[in-house]
Amino acid sequence: MENKIYDTIIIGGGPAGYTAALYAVRAGFTTLVMEKFSAGGQMTQTHIIDNYPGFDEGIDGFTLGYKMQMGAERFGAQTLQTEVLEADLKAVPKKITTDAGEYYAKTVIIATGADHKHLGFAEEEALTGRGVAYCAACDGMMYRGKRVAVIGGGNSAAADALLLSKICEKVYIIHRRDTMRAEKIYYEPLTKAQNIEFVWNSRLEGFIHDQKVKGIKIKKNDGSTDEIEVEGVFISIGRDPVSKLFADQLETDEKGYIKADETTKTSVEGVFAIGDVRTKAVRQIITAAADGAVAVHFAQEYLARI
Repeated sequence: MENKIYDTIIIGGGPAGYTAALYAVRAGFTTLVMEKFSAGGQMTQTHIIDNYPGFDEGIDGFTLGYKMQMGAERFGAQTLQTEVLEADLKAVPKKITTDAGEYYAKTVIIATGADHKHLGFAEEEALTGRGVAYCAACDGMMYRGKRVAVIGGGNSAAADALLLSKICEKVYIIHRRDTMRAEKIYYEPLTKAQNIEFVWNSRLEGFIHDQKVKGIKIKKNDGSTDEIEVEGVFISIGRDPVSKLFADQLETDEKGYIKADETTKTSVEGVFAIGDVRTKAVRQIITAAADGAVAVHFAQEYLARI
């Protein structure tokens, strides 16, 4: 594959990336997907996905990612498991340097996603999917009728708490301050929800667990400690876009997301940003997939001009 000039190189093999790959190869593009880990991206951390159409009994994230990869490869997309080390997006052709060598493309579609911020506890990763979660829309139904805690005080924490309040028995919001940082639009519904309880001036100190979460330990700002019995802990302290590799070449917003509107076009011609890495209002599997289809449409227009 080395030294070949592809019509498009897609960096990232999540739902955005593999949808773009599917549409690209069906449009006649020579297409290479570069993925550091396994197909599916963040959704591989989700044990059951119930909000992606077509799977009436749900599907686990790893299987959905694999199916997306197979669907694109069925029509001729190629996958290279590699880490991208450098990208010259303004070169002609565009040059991608990886730990497997250098690759060239007429267009580049960036689908590197965004990572949920973690709290850094030693057992946090091991408990992910076993009581620790990062997306209420993805994993909330696993905790229907149960007691859960939301960690955070921003918009994502507020939105997660409201969603969970509709399906869970009890929702605790753990926040280190005495008021939410979320926008005011959230205040009234949060305070009106009878099953939401605020735990102010407190921070998570650890998990009570065996194989699964059974509760949390919290420490208050006055130094006192407490334990709360919950079966789920949603860590909602924001996300970090995986965009540092491109930040010196593409325009980004104040949080590091690549600036790209609904056309998915970036500040560099022939470069498109899709899925969670771009500026957008809603970050879900289905919106990421939609971005992939849109990007290929505009990549076709670009290729027709050069």
